[in-house]
Order: sequence, then structure tokens, then C-alpha cells
Amino acid sequence: MVRFHEKPNLFVKEVNVNVTNLKRSLDFYQKILGLKVLEQSPQKAVLTANGQTALVTLEQPDGVTPKQGRTTGLYHFALLLPERKDLAVFLRHLLETGYRFGAADHFVSEALYLDDPDGNGIEVYRDRPSSEWTWKDGKVVMATEQLDGTSILAESDAPFTGLPDKTIMGHIHLHVAHLAEAEKFYQEGLGFQIVSYYPQAVFMSTGGYHHHIAVNTWQGTGAPRRAASSVGLNWYTLVFPSEGARQQTIKQLQAAGAAVTETSSDYVTEDPAGNRIRLVL
Repeated sequence: MVRFHEKPNLFVKEVNVNVTNLKRSLDFYQKILGLKVLEQSPQKAVLTANGQTALVTLEQPDGVTPKQGRTTGLYHFALLLPERKDLAVFLRHLLETGYRFGAADHFVSEALYLDDPDGNGIEVYRDRPSSEWTWKDGKVVMATEQLDGTSILAESDAPFTGLPDKTIMGHIHLHVAHLAEAEKFYQEGLGFQIVSYYPQAVFMSTGGYHHHIAVNTWQGTGAPRRAASSVGLNWYTLVFPSEGARQQTIKQLQAAGAAVTETSSDYVTEDPAGNRIRLVL
């Protein structure tokens, strides 16, 4: 698990989303999802699993509006657990709380899906060892099959006390307007490799992971961008292995026609569908 989310790979580390009621959201993210508050202000909360690393930031901006349908933006962000026994603990916790969720076996991983109170999508998953993944013609074999919940639950009967310290952001899955232009941006601009196709979806990674980024047009080809004030994704971070690698990528982005803005702490760009990306070290 660890090597796919460290140098020299390019990977997602943190997401920032809008919510309509910060107090309600914190109740969910702490009690149901199992994250802890790292920093908090009246309209913002930074959440962590290990007490040090920011994974999810919630914001309640003035004038925030509910989630819009049929727009580009977040499909889900995905929290990767260290071991299968951790998924067992989380699964039992969801069953005991009665919180609504979905589940799937993707061959490369086993996953649980839930929405926060505003409809922001979340995946909590564990990877099978990469030695067990099947590759064919340069593409990893993935599917959506029924999850063997009984087998997972047998891994552990430990009580749920929050997500494990070693939980990380495994990947992000985005709604886009056009697959071809998204592919071009993420391949030619950011340097990702396509590792799998699915109906109206593309999965991309660096370093041979099953995916760090996925994009789809399930909200409709040509879907408009979400309003900046609505519930949904504000930005996510991509971590670069070095300043040299980041500068090379910035040149690639600009050559591909993407705008890159320098801020006081990092660089910001956005994909053709308006999903904002912070390029960090």
C-alpha cells in the first residue's frame, strides 16, 4: 500500500469540500466516519486520522447552497485503510450505527461507500496486495462485484475507535464534462498513465497503482460546472516528489493550454471540467 503513495509517485493527499452546516457535518465525520479535528474555526474544520496530517477540510462559506445535480465535481474521495481487519471494524461500525452505505469488490480492492449529510461522496477501502492484481495488455483488471461482508467481518471483532492512524487519501474520483479532454489534461499535463477503462470512465495512476485519479461522465457529457458557492469539491492536492518535478509539470500544463497560478504556498490549476488542483510538495 505505502509505496504507491510516496515518492517518486504523484498522489492525492487532501481534499477540501463545502458543506451547509459545519456542526452537523462534524458530527458525521467524527462519529460515523471516524476522523478527528486537527484545526477548527467557526466556518472551517480540518480533519485528520493520525492527529498530524490533514485529510479532509470542511468549509461552510457564507451563502452556501445545497449540492447541485448533473454537474461536474466530486464523485467521491477515497480513504485507504492499512489492513483488511480495519475494514472489518469499520464495516461492523456502519452496521451497528445503521448508517446507509454501499459496498463492492473491485478485484484490486474491497470498498464501502457512503455520503456525508450534504451528499459529498466518500469511499472507505482496503487494497488487496498488488501481487494479486491482474494486468492485461497494460491495463489492470477491475470490476464491480458483490462484497463478501461475512469474510471481512471475520477478520476482526475489535471495537470502532476511529479510523486508523495510517489511513491515507487513496484516490479521488471526479465528474467531468468530456472524457477525451480530461484524459488529455491528466496524461499530457499532469503525467498520469491510463490503467483502466470502464463505461464512461477512465482510471489513471502513477507507479502502477490501480488508480490515483478517476474521471467519469456519468452526470452527462457536457455537464456544467458546479457553482463555487454550492456543496461539493473546492480543491484537492497532488503531491510532487520534488520541486523539479513540479516545475516540469507546470511547463507541461502550460504547454497543454492550462492556466497555472502561483499562490503564497503552492501552485493551483484546474482540469477542463473546473476541478481545482493544488500542486504541493
